[in-house]
Amino acid sequence: MRIVFAGTPDFAAVALDAIVAAAPGAGWTVPLVLTQPDRPAGRGLKLAASAVKRQAIAHGIAIETPESLRKGDAAQTARERLRAVDADVLVVAAYGLILPPDVLDIPRGLPGHWTPKLSALNIHASSLPRWRGAAPIARAIEAGDHETGITIMQMEAGLDTGPMLLAEKVLIDADATCGTLTSALARIGARLIVDALRNIDRLVAIPQGAGATYATKLNKAEAWLDWSASAHKLARKVRAFDPFPVATSVLNGAAIRLWGVEAIAGDSVARAEEVGVVRAADSSGVLVACGSGELLLTQLQRPGGKRAGAREFLSGFPIKPGDRFISPVAVVAE
Repeated sequence: MRIVFAGTPDFAAVALDAIVAAAPGAGWTVPLVLTQPDRPAGRGLKLAASAVKRQAIAHGIAIETPESLRKGDAAQTARERLRAVDADVLVVAAYGLILPPDVLDIPRGLPGHWTPKLSALNIHASSLPRWRGAAPIARAIEAGDHETGITIMQMEAGLDTGPMLLAEKVLIDADATCGTLTSALARIGARLIVDALRNIDRLVAIPQGAGATYATKLNKAEAWLDWSASAHKLARKVRAFDPFPVATSVLNGAAIRLWGVEAIAGDSVARAEEVGVVRAADSSGVLVACGSGELLLTQLQRPGGKRAGAREFLSGFPIKPGDRFISPVAVVAE
């Protein structure tokens, strides 16, 4: 079996490593990897290779990095390269680029009972049909879902609409962040894609049921917290936006990034003038009034500083009861 792999972040790199590790014993080869071009990263915004590109280099696999697979010279080159390697199947994991139907159709397809031919598989980080789209892990945490999973699906023209071939569900821990849950799901996805490829003749394509939801892409504008929401909702948002785009609020003119939090339940609804007000600040955390309940901030980061626990943060950025966290809208109004 000749496998072309398409993916970009760490989540995908784990799957690529698993496929490469299984390849000698299974009789597979991976002649080509598709990944996104190098992007600016870090404080210096220097160009950095994707996690998948770094792994492909380490394994000595040929790489194509088109900006698009729909049009342009780079897209044409990548298509020609995909045809030239004579692949049986394309395996996709968090690639981040749209794969047109004619690109999905380039591989020969896997042998067996598949109609239409099984030419492209996707490792999707949710229990489909819930959370189709770009950010399924973060949206599951943000929504307060109790479980999620990995689905190996047959790719088609629609956005994550293809039939399911293999799936596994996992519980979402109460303190899970997008980062920790992504790492756990990456390992499951890597195992399932190897299982799927090894047992492809025994798998059955199951159409997705009703009740699809869509996980829209995360953006920095969402990072600002609205303190009129409940403490539980805000805590979920902080965890969902860790490590990107990181929940943020303004305090004493500084944009404070929030990492560690604990929701403290409360049934009473705070008055408008109480929302965002600091109730207490000590080594255990910064306690802030929400629309209902309170949020204990245990890890914070000031501009130009590093992520720190409450004790260390407060030693360099004093906070006192009565100080107030506000949103950018409130900053403009004031």
